[in-house]
Amino acid sequence: MPVSRSVVIGVDSSTQSAKAVAVDAATGEVLGLGRAPHTVTGTGGARESDPEQWWTALVAAVRAAVRDAGAAPETVTGIAVAGQQHGLVVLGADHRPLRPALLWNDTRSAPQAAALSDRLGPKAWLDRTGSVPVASTTAAKWQWLREREPHHAEAAAAVRLPHDLLTERLCGEAVTDPGDASGTGWWSTADRAYDPGLLDLLGLDPDRLPAVAPTGATRAGSLTGAAAEALGLPRTVAVAAGTGDNMAAAVGLGLGAAGLLDHPVVSLGTSGTVFAATRARPADPALAGFAATDGTHLPLGCTLNCTLAVDRFAALLGLDREDALPGGGTVVLPYLDGERTPDLPAASGLVTGLRHTTDPRAVLGAAYEGAAFTLLRALDGLLAACGLDPADPAVRDRPLRLIGGGARGRTWTETVRRLSGRPLVVPAAGELVALGAAALAAGAVTGEDPVALAAAWGTGAGETLPPVPRDDGTRQRVEEVLTAAAAGLLT
Repeated sequence: MPVSRSVVIGVDSSTQSAKAVAVDAATGEVLGLGRAPHTVTGTGGARESDPEQWWTALVAAVRAAVRDAGAAPETVTGIAVAGQQHGLVVLGADHRPLRPALLWNDTRSAPQAAALSDRLGPKAWLDRTGSVPVASTTAAKWQWLREREPHHAEAAAAVRLPHDLLTERLCGEAVTDPGDASGTGWWSTADRAYDPGLLDLLGLDPDRLPAVAPTGATRAGSLTGAAAEALGLPRTVAVAAGTGDNMAAAVGLGLGAAGLLDHPVVSLGTSGTVFAATRARPADPALAGFAATDGTHLPLGCTLNCTLAVDRFAALLGLDREDALPGGGTVVLPYLDGERTPDLPAASGLVTGLRHTTDPRAVLGAAYEGAAFTLLRALDGLLAACGLDPADPAVRDRPLRLIGGGARGRTWTETVRRLSGRPLVVPAAGELVALGAAALAAGAVTGEDPVALAAAWGTGAGETLPPVPRDDGTRQRVEEVLTAAAAGLLT
C-alpha cells in the first residue's frame, strides 16, 4: 500500500464488543475490520463491565483492523471512539477505575431517576437537558452510587462516560463532546454547557468532569507514547473527541447540518429506536432530547420490544422468524418487557382476535405488525415534536432509513414498508457506528465536516425500495387495541 494513502480508524465500543474499521480517508472504503469481546456481569437489574477490558478490547480490535487492511502503521493518520451511551465510570486519584462501570441498561437506578424527576419536575428537566431522567441516565447512576456506595462517590477524582475514558487513554486529554454529554443529565442542551444548578443538585464537582469539545470531530490531541506503543501506531496519529454510539450512527448515515436534516431513521434491534438530525430542539417527555455531535439536535425515541420480542413469538409458535403472514384480524402487542414508548412499564404481551381458523403464521405476522406499529407511532411523535406534520406529504414521503439487525430480514423490511407507506433506504454498510467514528477521525485530521465527509463517502447509501400503499386498516386495528388495552390490561 502506498505510504501516501491516509487511513483513519473508527472504533465502536459497544456493550458487548469493540469493533474497529480501518477506512480510506479519501474514499470511505473499508479496508479492514477487527473485533474483540466485552464481558457484562450482573443479575437482578445490575449490568456492569470492567473499563480496563474496554481498553484491552480496543487495542486488540484496532490492531486486527490495521492488520486486516494490510496498512502500514505510518499510513494511519487519525482515530476516534464512539461508545455506548450513559455508562458511569468513576476513577480514583491514580486515574484507574474504582469499581466496574455501571452500564446504560443497569436498571438499579430507576428509583433515583424517579426521585430526580420529581425533585425538579419533568418540564424543568426538559427545558434544561432536553430529557426527563430515566434509569439509563448517567445522573441517576451517579445518585445511585452516592446513596449505595458513598465511599466510591467520595473517592471519585474523575467521572467519565465510556467513550470519554477511551479517548483519554488514547491522547491523555480529558474531553467529551456535546452528543454524549447530552445523555448524562447534567449537560444543558439549551446552554450547550454543564448546568451548574444540576451539578449542585447531584453533588458533583465540575472539576471531576471532562471538557466538552465543540464537536466530536474536534482534534483532542495525538496518541500518547503508551497508546502508540499499545496500538503499534505512530504518535502523530490525531485523536478526535469522539461521541456516543447513536450520534456516530447519525454521522455514518450522513445526518446533520452538512447532510440530511429531518430525515427519519428506524433502527431494528433488540430494542427499537427512531431518530432524526434536526435544527429544532424538541422538549417531549417521550423522547431523549440528545444533541448531535455536529451542533444540531438528535431527538430519539426508544421502544423496548423489537426483534427479540418477535423472535420469542416465533419460538412460541414453533415457526421460523421469516415464516409469517399479515395478521389480518389478529392483533399482537408484543410488550414482553413492558414498554417505554408508549410509557407502559408494567405491560405484558397481548394477543387478540384469534379464531379457530387463525393461521399461526398470521399470529407471528401480527407480532411484527405490533412492534413495527409501535416504532412508527413513536416516529410520528418525534416528527411532531420537531414541528413537522407527519401527515404532510413533504414529510410523509421522505425516505425512511432502516438500519439494525432487523433491516436484514425480509419480513421486517416488508412490514415496515407496508405500515409506513414510505420509500425505504436500507444502507449497505453494516458498521455505521464505527464508520461514523471514522468520519470523525478524518475530520480531526483534515478539519472537514464529518457529516459532509460521510455523505461524500456514501456510507449511508444502499438499496432503495419504492413505497407501497400504506396499510391504514392494520394501523387502525392496532391503534384501537392499544387505546382500549392501555386503560387497564396493559397497566
